[in-house]
Formats: sequence, C-alpha cells, structure tokens
Amino acid sequence: MVTFSKDQCIIISGESGAGKTESAHLIVQHLTFLGKANNRALREKILQVNPLVEAFGNACTAINDNSSRFGKYLEMMFTPTGAVMGAKISEYLLEKSRVIKQAVGEKNFHIFYYIYAGLFHQKKLSEYRLPEKKPPRYIDNETGRVMQDIITKDSYRRQFEAIQHCFRIIGFTDEEVHSVYRILAGILNTGNIEFAAISSQHQTDKSEVPNPEALDNAAALLSIGSEELQEALTSHCVVTRGETIVRTNTVDKAADVRDAMSKALYGRLFSWIVNRINTLLQPDKNICNADSGMNVGILDIFGFENFTRNSFEQLCINIANEQIQFYFNQHIFALEQMEYQNEGIDATTVVYEDNRPLLDMFLQKPMGLLSLLDEESRFPQATDLTLVDKFEDNLRYKYFWRPKGVELCFGIQHYAGKVLYDACGFLEKNRDTLPADIVVVLRTSENKLLQQLFSSPLTKTGNLAQARARVTAASRSLPPQLSAGRLKVDTMEMMRHPEETTNMKRQTVASYFRYSLMDLLSKMVVGQPHFVRCIKPNDDREALKFSHERVLVQLRYTGILETVKIRQKGYSHRILFEEFVKRYYYLAFKVHETPLGSRENCIAILEKSKLDNWILGKTKVFLKYYHIEHLNLFLREVIGRVVVMQAYIKGWLGARRYKKVKEKRENSALAIQSAWRGYEARRKYKEIRNRRTDAAIHIQAAFRGYIVRKNYTRLKSSIGYAADLEPVSSCSAPNFGCEDHWQQTDNAASPAERDCLDKQTQKDSDKSPTSQFQLKHLLQPKDSQSVSQSHSVADHRFISPLGSHKKQGSENYLEQKLRTPRRRCQQPKMLNSPEDNMYYNQLNGALEYQGSKRKPRKLGQIKVLDREDEYYKSLSAIESIPEDDNSLNSPSPTSSRGVSFAQS
Repeated sequence: MVTFSKDQCIIISGESGAGKTESAHLIVQHLTFLGKANNRALREKILQVNPLVEAFGNACTAINDNSSRFGKYLEMMFTPTGAVMGAKISEYLLEKSRVIKQAVGEKNFHIFYYIYAGLFHQKKLSEYRLPEKKPPRYIDNETGRVMQDIITKDSYRRQFEAIQHCFRIIGFTDEEVHSVYRILAGILNTGNIEFAAISSQHQTDKSEVPNPEALDNAAALLSIGSEELQEALTSHCVVTRGETIVRTNTVDKAADVRDAMSKALYGRLFSWIVNRINTLLQPDKNICNADSGMNVGILDIFGFENFTRNSFEQLCINIANEQIQFYFNQHIFALEQMEYQNEGIDATTVVYEDNRPLLDMFLQKPMGLLSLLDEESRFPQATDLTLVDKFEDNLRYKYFWRPKGVELCFGIQHYAGKVLYDACGFLEKNRDTLPADIVVVLRTSENKLLQQLFSSPLTKTGNLAQARARVTAASRSLPPQLSAGRLKVDTMEMMRHPEETTNMKRQTVASYFRYSLMDLLSKMVVGQPHFVRCIKPNDDREALKFSHERVLVQLRYTGILETVKIRQKGYSHRILFEEFVKRYYYLAFKVHETPLGSRENCIAILEKSKLDNWILGKTKVFLKYYHIEHLNLFLREVIGRVVVMQAYIKGWLGARRYKKVKEKRENSALAIQSAWRGYEARRKYKEIRNRRTDAAIHIQAAFRGYIVRKNYTRLKSSIGYAADLEPVSSCSAPNFGCEDHWQQTDNAASPAERDCLDKQTQKDSDKSPTSQFQLKHLLQPKDSQSVSQSHSVADHRFISPLGSHKKQGSENYLEQKLRTPRRRCQQPKMLNSPEDNMYYNQLNGALEYQGSKRKPRKLGQIKVLDREDEYYKSLSAIESIPEDDNSLNSPSPTSSRGVSFAQS
C-alpha cells in the first residue's frame, strides 16, 4: 500500500467453521501493529470493534459455534506514511430471521445470552422485566437447558463484561448502552406475547392478547403505550382512494406482525451500532485528510453452507460465496491470461472452472432466480409451491434440478457441490413486511434511540442510513396535532415513513441482497486484491485431525489446484516499467541518479541482479513469484549498507555535536557553580559576622555586669567596714560634724537623687535581708564616739559623708556623689595609685558604654587628666560647689565632694 500508493483488499473465504473470523482477527491485529500511531486510544478502539460486532452478528450453528451471520467489510484507513488513522465497517445481509426462530441444534445471536447472564449475576433481571426461571420464547430450545446454561456457564458472564468493556473503550455513552439493553430486553418480551382468536357472530378472524403481562413488559421497555402496541399488532390500516380502513388481524397474522417487529428492531439496532462505531472511529480531520489516505479492506463474510435443511438464508449465503469465487477466478485466471495476450507474452493457458453461467442464473434479469422470487412475492395469492413451479419452468440450466417426490424442494449445483433447498417460507422471508402501524407506534417512543431507529430511512442494501441529523429528528416526522399525545389507528397513514408502504412494490430481501453484492464488489475492485483461503481440516470440529478427502474436495472446488498450476507456468507479478525502475534502481544505478522507466533500464537492473526466467512485455515486467523475493532481498542488502554508512556518519556528527554541547554545559555548570559558591560564601560570612556581633554583645554585657557587681561588692564591704568603727564623741573634725551636719548633707541631695536612693535601697533590701540590716546599721550613726572613731581612720580608708545618712542611704546615691566633678580651679589629678586606676577603669567602662571609643587602660598605667580629656569634660559638665560655701564646713583638702584618695 505504501510502496505503490494503492488501496489493498484482503478477501477471506472458505467454508463455515474454517477459521475466517479468527483469520480476520489476526489480520486486524497485525495491521494495527504495523500502522502504529501516536493515538493509542484509536488502536484500542479498532481492536475492540470485532468482538463487539460479532456479539451482535454471530451465532451458534450446527457446524460452527461462532458462525458469522452477516457479511462484514472492515476498512482500515491509513495516512500516506502508513499510520492508522481510522476505520469503517460495512455490514451486509444480517440474518434477522434467526431472532425469531432457530433450527434444531442452533442458537440465537450471542448477545441475548450474554446480556441475560450478565443481568442475572448483577441482580437486574427484574429491572428489565426478564423472567428468572423460564427463558423467553426467542432463546428457548428443545433441550430445555437454556436457563441452566445461562446461570452456570461462566463464559457468558465473562463475555458480557467484555462487551461492556468494548462499549466503554469505543466510546458509547452509558445512556446509549442502557437504551441498547432495554431494546434487547423489549425484543425478548415481545416474543412472549401470545394471541387468541375472538369468535363472534359477525367476525371470526379477530385476535386479542389474553395475557397482557408480556405486552405490558414489552411496551414499558420500549417506552410506548401498551394499548397502542396491542392495537397495532391485532389490526392494520389500509388506505384506498384517500380513505383509511382498519382491518383486524388473525392470530397467525398478528404473530407474523409481532415477529416482523422483533426482526426490524434487531436489524435496525444492529445497523445503528455499526453506524455509531463508524462515527466514533472516523479519521480526525485535524490530523489528516481522509481523502489523501489509503485503505486496507478486510472482507469476512459467511462461508459456504450445506446443512441438513437449507432455507432462504443459506441460498443468499451461497450466492454471495459464488460471487466471491467468480471474483477470485477473474483476478487469478481470466485477467492474468488476458494480460498475457495484450502484452504479447506466450504463456500456457490454464483451464479452470468458471462459475459465470451459474452466477448469471442467480442474478440476471428478468429471468434470474432472484428476479423470479421478487416477481412471485408481489402476488398476494402466491405460495411457496407456486414459487418452486415457477423456478422449474423458467430456469433451464444444468445447475438447477427439482427432486422427484418432494414438492417444496429444489437443488442447485454450486461450485462447492450440490445443495438441496427447502422452499418453505421463501416468499414470507423475502417480503419481510413491516406494517406501517408498527412503525408509527415505535416512533412515538420516549426512548430517543428507538425514535432514531424508525425515523432514519433505509439504504438500498437494507441498512439504516447514517444519521446526520439530531436524534430528535423523529419528532419532526410527527404531525403537529399528534406530537403531544398518543396516536389513533385511523390517523396512522398520515405518519407513515416515506419508504414504509403497504403496497407490494416495496423493497424485498432479494433486492437488498442484489444491491449489497454490487456495493461489496465496488469496494473490492478499487484496491489490489489479496486472497486468503481457509481450509477446514475436518467436519467434527476436532483439533489435530486432518481429513485428506475433506481437504482435497475444498482444494478442488476453490480453485487452489488450478492456482498452483498458473503460478508455476505463469507470472504472478506484473509491474510497469516506471514502477519497476523507481523501486529497484538502487540495484544498478547510483543513488543520485534518476534513471528513466525504460525497457533498457529494466534489463540492466535484472541483469545486475542475475535473475533468469523473466520476460518483458510491451509495458510491463513479468516476474515469477520467487523473483520478487530475490529482488527484495537484494534491495534490502543495498539499503542495509546505506543504513550502515548513514549510521556511522550520524554517529560521528552526533559525537561532535555532543562534545560541543558537553563543553557548553560544563562551562555553564562552572559559571553556575561559581556564582552559587560566591553567594553561599557571602551568605555564610554574613551569618558568621552577625553571630560574632551577637556573641560580642553578650560577652560585653556579661563582663560589664561582672565588673559592676565586683565594684559594688567592694564598695559595700568598704562601707560596712567604716560603719563598724566607733564614732567620735563630738564633732571635733572640721569635715565631719554632728547630727545636724548629716542632716544638712542629706538635705543637700536633690529630690531625684533621694528617690533613686530609696528605690535602690528597697531593691537591695528585697534581695538580701542581711545586706539591708548591714546598710541600716551602717547608715545610722550610733553616737558621737563612733563618728570620732571613723574620722580618726580617715587617713587609711576613704570615708564617705553618706556613711551617717539616716533616712535614704544607698550605693546608687554614693556613686552619684562619687561622680561629682571637681571645682573649676582645681588642678588635673594624677592617677598613680591602684585606687585611682580602679576608679578610672570603672569610669572608663561607663563612658565606653555611653558610646566612647576610648580603649581601656592597663592596671597601674599613669594618666594625666587635662582639660581636653573626656573624663575631665564629664567631670566639668556638672556645676561644682563654690569654694566659699561654708555650709558643710569645708572638708579637708584630702576629702572633696567626690572621692578622697590618700596620697601615695
């Protein structure tokens, strides 16, 4: 397909049970694998198509447990490059009569048993009005084991789950699947409707429904009125000269109408499922245009059948197989030998069995078998016996005969052997009449799917037309005055479908069959055919059993023996010069050359390939079947060498490109790493710096606290030592007076200083009761003798004027007095003693805490205070006491308002 850009067609043929359906499965899987596309969901949908369609179209027969009861033509659509992009199914000649009746040893369509078993295990039989003990009449058989098989067989339940999976994968909605199940259950309940005759004085051919249970169940499942359904089954309308006449149906006629309704429901439902699948699997126009693609068609049709009793269905099936056999003979023998003559090739003529006369006996007009069947079906008084007589009178062929002693039988000599047909029921099955009353009633259903089934017209092949309108299109076919309510029988003629008529000129099954064959052949001849012959090894359906006689018969009537002869003597491959050179010029020419499709170039290619027994015609190269294999092998070797060279070049280019990309990536990585490391280093440095700053602050705070506590302890011990000394008896010292002197000193302190002293005293008293007692003992003078003793030791220890403070007395107040600046006229102080250094260090720490940048001095270092020194300025900032102030009796030169130090 891809090489020659031409559609292909795979035709699978063989007897029933030979394996055509399984072969079709394998081909679909293989083509889906070869045409892999990015859309995995589409591939899954295509693989689920066959199981779903076969569940509705296959059934168990006497010779095959999974026999196809319809013709299926699956078209797989591919892009020009060979990727699958969609699929389409065409169905032909569904055996609808199997819905209402099956032969002995056969079963109904698979889906009825699958859904019954699935709903039974899901406990939903009552929801669909299906009985649990006695099976419906349409699926019951003579064995009486149907319900037991449905309940006990696990395969039915698994198949039902598989069908649900197929619906879901392909894309059916839950509402659509539910509607399908309701219609199937409605068909089963319709089959249980029984009729009884009503005998009266004036009318004896009227029928009624004695048991309305099945009627009510069917009407409820189909969402229609039970009264309207009963009236449509037991009566019919006839329009004559514009007048509508209602006539009653007999019991047999009512039963035929019931069965015709069931067949129509199932046939249209099957066509709708196929159309719905085609809609869900159609190619996406955004990806590829369907017109530019190519198709591979796969034909899986019912095989040739020869049962004990063969009816109208077997006749149609065998005629279709005759048509396929004729198509095979034309392509393999007739067209090939005709091509030899046109090209001037001397080839041996192969004799084969041509079934053209037999096919003409079936299909020609107006005296063919199908034409005679349609003509007889138009006569109301015709019977099956008159039909057989008509065949015998008009079919003057050696292939037709009528056995003696059997009135309703006739025989046909098919290409696969003689088949005897029972003509009973031929006319009724060919008419396939569906009264318009049933159509109108079903159009009034509240089920949208059922409305669509009976609103869309039928095609010439008998299938449901592809619905392009909305589902609610059924409402437009109803008259306005009847669209809101239920219908009346006398107005049904107004609502009849354009193609649903009561006259005898309507389409028949034979006409549907004829158009189906024409449509099928028109699709097959478009593509290049490939034939697959399935051979049945034995008639017992046993594995590993090979019947030589049975296989030989199939090889003879299918033309396989003649095909072998024409393949040995003839030329199976006939290729035009242009196509041959275009495909194989690599074998003899260089790649950059573009040789013409001439005879000489074809000879050069064939000689270069060293082939023999080939022949050149006027426009084509004639090759044996093995020549193509050799040419393809040589071409594969040449292309393989080219691929190896391309691989090396691509590898070298790829390595060089990879090296450049690798270097670029390494440089980029280094730049990124450098930037990152710089960022990390700056971030870590910032964290360390902040951590060190915080640590330094904590250390400084701790150290300052330690210094303050240490100084405070020393000061407190010094004050306590001074307090323990005995005071002098009188105020003899010039600087230390009596109690009045202490009172004056106390009054000299500012109110703020007194408040601070009181707060500090109270805080210290809370911390240590002992310190509070000592402080009180210290600050309260005992007598004048104690004062005198304290003054006597002034030369050895400094004595603070606050030592005799009676009311407030505090270390903070003492420190405030210690920081009192010196008088302006006083000379700078030389710090050359340990006490001076200690005091300076203490004061320097306070200044540093206030923001000074002065570095602390070492212990013992001498410092000269001048007017520019910060310490001197801090002392000078506070107003000094005047020298002529005698209120305090002027302390000695060795003791000022500040701290008195002994001269060393």
